[in-house]
Amino acid sequence: MDLEEKREKRPPVTPMMIEEEAALRNGSRGLPPGSWAEAAGPRPRTTERHIAVHKRLVLGFAVSILALLAVTMIAVLLSVRFEECSAAADGPPRASGNGSLPGAARQPPGAGQPPGRPEQEEEEKEARGGEVVEEEEEEEWQRRRELPPWTRPRLPRHLRPLHYNLMLSAFMENFTFSGEVNVQLEVLNASRYIVLHAHRMHIEAVRVAEDKLAGGVRVDRSFFYPQTQVFVVVLNRSLEVQKSYNLKIIYNALIENELLGFFRSSYVLHGERRFLGVTQFSPTHARKAFPCFDEPIYKATFKISIRHQATYLSLSNMPVETSVFEEDGWVTDHFSQTPLMSTYYLAWAVCNFTYRETVTKSGVVVRLYARPDAIRRGSGDYALNITRRLIEFYEDYFKVPYSLPKLDLLAVPKHPYAAMENWGLSVFVEQRILLDPSISSISYLLDVTMVIVHELCHQWFGDLVTPVWWEDVWLKEGFAHYFEFVGTDYLYPGWNMEKQRFLTDVLHEVMLLDGLASSHPVSQEVQQATDIDRVFDWIAYKKGAALIRMLANFMGHSVFQMGLQDYLTIHKYGNAARNDLWNTLSKALKRVGKSVNIQQVMDQWTLQMGYPVITILGNETTDNVIVISQERFVYDIDAKPKDPALGDSSYLWQIPLTIAVGNTSHISSEAIIWVSNKSEHHRIPALEEASWLLGNINQTGYFRVNYDIRNWRLIINQLTRNHEVISVSNRAGLIDDAFNLARAGYLPQNIPLEIIRYFSEEKDFLPWHAASRALYPLDKLLDRAENYNIFNEYILRQVASMYLKLGWPTNNLNKSLVQASYQHEELRREVIMLACSFGNKHCHQQAATLISDWISSNRNRIPLNVRDIVYCTGVSLMDEDVWEFIWMKFHSTTAVSEKKILLEALTCSDDRNLLNRLLNLSLNSEVVLDQDAIDVIIHVARNPHGRDLAWKFFREKWKILNARYGEALFMNSKLVSGVTEFLNTEEELRELKNFIKSYEGGAAVSFSRAVETVEANVRWKKLYKEELFQWLRKSLTH
Repeated sequence: MDLEEKREKRPPVTPMMIEEEAALRNGSRGLPPGSWAEAAGPRPRTTERHIAVHKRLVLGFAVSILALLAVTMIAVLLSVRFEECSAAADGPPRASGNGSLPGAARQPPGAGQPPGRPEQEEEEKEARGGEVVEEEEEEEWQRRRELPPWTRPRLPRHLRPLHYNLMLSAFMENFTFSGEVNVQLEVLNASRYIVLHAHRMHIEAVRVAEDKLAGGVRVDRSFFYPQTQVFVVVLNRSLEVQKSYNLKIIYNALIENELLGFFRSSYVLHGERRFLGVTQFSPTHARKAFPCFDEPIYKATFKISIRHQATYLSLSNMPVETSVFEEDGWVTDHFSQTPLMSTYYLAWAVCNFTYRETVTKSGVVVRLYARPDAIRRGSGDYALNITRRLIEFYEDYFKVPYSLPKLDLLAVPKHPYAAMENWGLSVFVEQRILLDPSISSISYLLDVTMVIVHELCHQWFGDLVTPVWWEDVWLKEGFAHYFEFVGTDYLYPGWNMEKQRFLTDVLHEVMLLDGLASSHPVSQEVQQATDIDRVFDWIAYKKGAALIRMLANFMGHSVFQMGLQDYLTIHKYGNAARNDLWNTLSKALKRVGKSVNIQQVMDQWTLQMGYPVITILGNETTDNVIVISQERFVYDIDAKPKDPALGDSSYLWQIPLTIAVGNTSHISSEAIIWVSNKSEHHRIPALEEASWLLGNINQTGYFRVNYDIRNWRLIINQLTRNHEVISVSNRAGLIDDAFNLARAGYLPQNIPLEIIRYFSEEKDFLPWHAASRALYPLDKLLDRAENYNIFNEYILRQVASMYLKLGWPTNNLNKSLVQASYQHEELRREVIMLACSFGNKHCHQQAATLISDWISSNRNRIPLNVRDIVYCTGVSLMDEDVWEFIWMKFHSTTAVSEKKILLEALTCSDDRNLLNRLLNLSLNSEVVLDQDAIDVIIHVARNPHGRDLAWKFFREKWKILNARYGEALFMNSKLVSGVTEFLNTEEELRELKNFIKSYEGGAAVSFSRAVETVEANVRWKKLYKEELFQWLRKSLTH
């Protein structure tokens, strides 16, 4: 179908639709009155009833006036009875109006097809009571040239929920639950339709009534519309504007064995398997647990009650207000009412965990709930203690108190994500919150710390102030990701996270992704429900964080902090869009006498995809003048942009370029130049013959910098003579820029490899970390090449000197991780990892010795910070017995940190049979947790001996994998990227394209990105591989 045909067949777009969407895109915060002004009155009686009434009237007139009166009375009585029967057929309430759940709800719902599992047609039929949407209804909307409200991707805006009263009964013995929800609705525009989200549930009864006992509004009929996951209640008359109504729905559903909605998980304690139920509603899964207005703009208050067996406890966003115990061993917990909040961070859990608690200075009660054995071992104590400190930090930084009386941290065995920031009840997968200091490395402690810092930031950015719509999800995720580093700096000031580790872990990583032509803007339009999952990716998280960091640096951190305080204060308990943030920050700058239109600057960074590469050229004809140009950076210049009309030449940014001049002994203070044109000339004072230029000082900006070859040579010479003249952050930035500029063809291939020649003198962790991360993709492009040993030898030469200097760590089982020098230990770990990965003989011998000692003594004396390196190296070098030993330890250990690295070590084997065995076992949920199976497949794909095995396994099992992870944010995209990113032959590219043609549904954006990545890999090998090997051969002979 061509474009014109699509335009002809598309339902007409009304001004109302345009106005609503424009209001959302422009950041309107309120709920303006909707335009669904329903003119339809009560439905006419059926033809049969007209005939019946007509006959009675004829009979009455024929007999007598008396007979007429008698028949009329009978007709009235019959009419009332008919109304009752009709309403019953369409789902009247079957429970008393006192809010209690019916006794029958204790039984498993549905003796036949279980709720939540029917085929789509059965679900529709059951929900509609066998009724089909009448043709006349559809025709009416066609005549009005509008889409029916239930078919649109967004909810109609004629209603607003004010309050939910939700009562649940959880039956953990058969994993079902029943519920009754009462929603207080405000009418903004008259309509006889109530459209709200509901999915994978069986609705038993529906009732609508006016408030203040004004009487019921008859439900004409109700039905599901699965395409938009909504439930539609059709009334026999319109709801009146500015009046309030109560919608009551009784329903039941399954506690799913999945990862979204209200789902179940389990663990083993003393040989007994125990179960728990927990929720994951973000972004669009609250509708699986109760009928609701499941969009972030619809904030309301919630009063939740949960009925469960007394052997369990229940948790929700607020504290328990009262508990009512029943004689039959059941208890109902009634929770306090929440503040105004969105549905996606509502939460509850039913479990038999135990807890430890602490209290902040302001009186917030913090509890950590986990498996009883984990609580007993103290595995949650670290998380509990830093949570208390972090709440106090955020309250002081934002000058806005934490809004709830308590915060519970819940550690669950199975969860689709690292964590979820539910207000007052944050849920974490065990690996990201439980920590045993006696067997956890610094890197594991850092992971746990940063996940907690991230989720706590969301209590302000996301929960207290919520994005208007998902297109600006980066407003919460970008801030939470940025504050991971700010908050960790508060806990560990000497670690320099925001100034240093941010570069390698955020900036460098996201620039790899954003350098693809198939990238997307950080703010992207979201129309369909399927688009919502797409916006939750590293662009929103990491690019959002990088842009916030750039903004903080050019505004000044104190002014930026003041602006954030104002933003949170103004919009608390409400919604905000990006323009609200820009306006608040612009006002903060004005207060200190600066006039910068933040929106004008930042719209170019948030509404355009990608980022610029700045090229600085010395002008040889004019003294002290340089030429600065900008263009969009892309790895594959042949890749077609997502929007062909927007060629790379049309991209422009306002760039805060910081620049400094250096020579052999010192570097000048930085100056800022705002670059807004394609090419500009600028005068730089004190630019002498032997001076070199450095741009983007400390990499505070979100862009790359290239120079003329002469300037690159001067920088390389400076690093060789005295690298400390250039700061640690700048050294890391130069390394990352050089490797990626070369990979994209902007620089000769030898320049980045020449830069790292000074590494025998590099004593700081960050440049090593930057080099290690930059070398990794290059290594994967070459690891199956015939001449790989040449590249391997070159890297080993750069690593050898520092490896000998640093040596191996001693066993520090009794030493606090935090007391150890973070920078020194992480540097040593990085060097050992490079040495073992590239085949340093001493490193291999040391790893084998440590593994052998463990096997023979059954005492693990391997230093904590290098255990993952030793495990992986031992498995790759030694025989099958070692693999089996690690496999046994994986099953027997109860420490989640140890379990993770043991599982990953199993993927390091050179034995293809063992790798195949592991791949097949990964889909057994009893052996490998669902969220860990993806990591197994990806790690096998990174192993050159297993890359083709993982790729084949992925294609053969795609239907299973897509069914399991398709709805979970990140998981499918992470899997697709991880399995395909290092494919680099023409044959593998053909296989990928053929697979995409044949596969069924899911991850279209991820596959598009995968094709571009593999095409870029193939192109690089074709154009640059031989150039690189020629230089390496020449270099190794000198």
